[in-house]
Amino acid sequence: MAEWSTENDAGSDGMPAPPGLFRRAFSALSDLVMPPVCLVCREPIGAHDALCARCWRDIEFIRPPLCDRLGTPLPFDTGAPMISAAAAADPPPYNRARAVAAHTGSMRTLVHALKFHDRHDVRRLLSRWLVEAGRELLVETEIIVPVPLARRRLLARRFNQAAVLSAEIARLTGLRHEPLLLARTRATTSQVGLSRGQRQRNVAGAFAVTSRLAARAQGRNILLVDDVITTGSTVGACARALRRAGAARVDVLALALVTDHAHSPS
Repeated sequence: MAEWSTENDAGSDGMPAPPGLFRRAFSALSDLVMPPVCLVCREPIGAHDALCARCWRDIEFIRPPLCDRLGTPLPFDTGAPMISAAAAADPPPYNRARAVAAHTGSMRTLVHALKFHDRHDVRRLLSRWLVEAGRELLVETEIIVPVPLARRRLLARRFNQAAVLSAEIARLTGLRHEPLLLARTRATTSQVGLSRGQRQRNVAGAFAVTSRLAARAQGRNILLVDDVITTGSTVGACARALRRAGAARVDVLALALVTDHAHSPS
């Protein structure tokens, strides 16, 4: 992924100051007006869109070795792609899933800050983490699609957190963003407190590709974006809908993954 810089060095030929100089001056002024603070605990730090050392250490980043299908941590590395026993016993309807961290501690706080408290200031940091965690998926991605939010929740929150994240990923990577490609076809009850089987039944058939946009999915490699993967039921139902519409490949990228010790009420 190409990285572009718009800053220039000041010359000595009497020309107006370069845009980069104004940008740095504005940044210094904004730091005086709104000093940078940790996005989790709000303690003063040295830069915007960052965490303090204590909150950073509280995040359980998910690193290799991983299950190639589910993205869950594995105890050892064989030097080749591996799948977990869970993926072998019950293969997911998507190709691969990756997540930034376990849904615990500071990551859980950041997810809830965006999802429930309109903290859109966290999106820049979270999207950078997503791009890093999904690097191997993004190489093959053609279209980025968010998991759609139920209409009543969208009315209550006024935004879809998955769409906020997917838009930021598209902005950072230059990939095509299709926020309306996937839609909910019926209301579902809250997944909170449901077992894996109940979750799967709850969202079965609840998603479909928007008919007028269906051609955009055909033969495409699609990256599906969500905030949290709990059992994989929701992203699985979305992946099935995209597959029915002719998608060639569906990968999943999320901020957080609920592991054996990371339980989620979200």
